[in-house]
Amino acid sequence: MSDIRKYTYLTDDARYIRTKVFVDEQSFRNEFDDKDDKAVHFVMYNEADEPVATCRVYEGADKGCFIFGRIAVIKEYRGLGLGSEMLLEAEDTVRKMGAKVLMLHAQCRVVKFYSTLGFMETGPSDDEEGLPHIWMQKKIR
Repeated sequence: MSDIRKYTYLTDDARYIRTKVFVDEQSFRNEFDDKDDKAVHFVMYNEADEPVATCRVYEGADKGCFIFGRIAVIKEYRGLGLGSEMLLEAEDTVRKMGAKVLMLHAQCRVVKFYSTLGFMETGPSDDEEGLPHIWMQKKIR
């Protein structure tokens, strides 16, 4: 079982993972923004206490709607179910905070992954820094 830790600020470990995945691998330029200041950040660690995955969650404009984002797993750890494990932990956390709806702006190439976790596409795709994305949502109880 992986160790998932929650923080109310952007940690160096979360910044490291996001830089490695989104900036170095995928060439995003605008990776960090003011939403980092209001988000809960989740960081997953392996058995050697090295950071291997991260995501952030913050409440949207509508009460009970939480936005998941910046979901990243270090390349060597993909395909092991860590992303699912981390998102389920984050979902459990926001459910306790009164979440009714979860939203995320998914890269179109990973829509199938989010679909396996109960997210559904909610509209047309759009472009974020040259990469097609689509909003997805999941209603929870």
